[in-house]
Amino acid sequence: MRSSSIEAMTSIPQVRKLVTAIPGPKSQEILKRRADAVSAALGMAIPMIVERAGGGILVDVDGNSIIDMGAGIAVVNVGNSADRVVANVKAQVEAFTHTCFMVAPYLGYIEVCEALNRLTPGTHKKKSILLNSGAEALENAVKIARSYTKRQAVVVFEHGYHGRTNLTMAMTAKNMPYKEGFGPFTPEIYRMPMAYPLRWPGGAQNCASDALNVVIHKMEKELGAKNIAAIVIEPIQGEGGFIVPPKGFLPGLAKFATENGIVFIADEVQTGFARTGQMFASEDEGVVPDLIATAKGIAGGLPLAGVTGRAEIMDSVHASGLGGTFGGSPIACAAALGAIATIEQENLCDRAKEIGTIISDALNAMKAKYSIIGEVRGRGAMQAIELVIPGGIEPNPVALTSIIKFCQSEGVLILSAGTYGNVIRLLPPLVIPENLLREALEILDRAIAQA
Repeated sequence: MRSSSIEAMTSIPQVRKLVTAIPGPKSQEILKRRADAVSAALGMAIPMIVERAGGGILVDVDGNSIIDMGAGIAVVNVGNSADRVVANVKAQVEAFTHTCFMVAPYLGYIEVCEALNRLTPGTHKKKSILLNSGAEALENAVKIARSYTKRQAVVVFEHGYHGRTNLTMAMTAKNMPYKEGFGPFTPEIYRMPMAYPLRWPGGAQNCASDALNVVIHKMEKELGAKNIAAIVIEPIQGEGGFIVPPKGFLPGLAKFATENGIVFIADEVQTGFARTGQMFASEDEGVVPDLIATAKGIAGGLPLAGVTGRAEIMDSVHASGLGGTFGGSPIACAAALGAIATIEQENLCDRAKEIGTIISDALNAMKAKYSIIGEVRGRGAMQAIELVIPGGIEPNPVALTSIIKFCQSEGVLILSAGTYGNVIRLLPPLVIPENLLREALEILDRAIAQA
């Protein structure tokens, strides 16, 4: 893998090191305080208390150095405390921390919007708004689509995840843990079958055309195309299990949307900002969304999100119809400008492709050895394996639990996903050194062998 100067941007040694079991004694003490002070409703992927982080390493309070294969769920694509992010944030904190852009505007917000308008797919005139989270971005994208079209129906997909607000919970497919007990939900949300090659009844080879035909038929005959405000889809599904739709499915949906006056919304919250080897995953098949929702990787770890889209759509909402007190915080905007500069100047799109080749080669080698791996899928530095009962495609969540625990015990943080709780997803920071990446994959191999 091509080396990058960015690897030298952290003082944290890029070496896996275990000095205690996970969790260590200091982490255990603080985790007791967590249990006493923090709602039990919040999950925890790994039982440790982070003290420092940088590159591909998380350092806990006990001095353990853990290989980070999650990047805070695809957030710190440029690494933790990346130099340009830190410098920009320090300067902004010293200048001012808040005015509210809707009260007294500032340059950083405008510069981030300009960058989003430039970087997102399509050469048409675009405008943007800034928000705090991916869920807020999706919520506002739907508001904008409804305002523009004067329609109400919103089409989403099986296995999709769009957030935890009331509207985005309705849009999210999986009940537990995201929706259970939290209803009633926003109406006029309609869920369509997802083009999921591994599990498509007609086989992977027919998945794109069959799924597209089914979805279009349902939209035309069950909803009525003239009633649909928006089609919302992740170009690669995230929490649903890194499901990559087969070639032709996304362009077919986008074409139908255009032909019927429907706003096509790409949820690029997890796939954006170089994660898949392109700045945005929609670019893979030349899809140009009408609106695109972004968050996670936009600001190097600070809370920021955006909706970017065709100027005429973005301007269709009445004055003061969009906004929020903290949306586009000057500090988060400063961080975003640092993160975007890092992605562009360090060629992190290319880096993601290189990481993807290393990961997919390793995962496919594991698939050849282990019958519990049903499928390897993903793009760039967004890769996954789906675990099955050998001999078929029945989900195997038991194996997943065993693998994750083994990796944690060896000092590697990996994340799970999937509707059936049987998908291991790998989302390393794009600045992870190659030696750490390969070491993590070797430990994952050992973990699968013992599962």
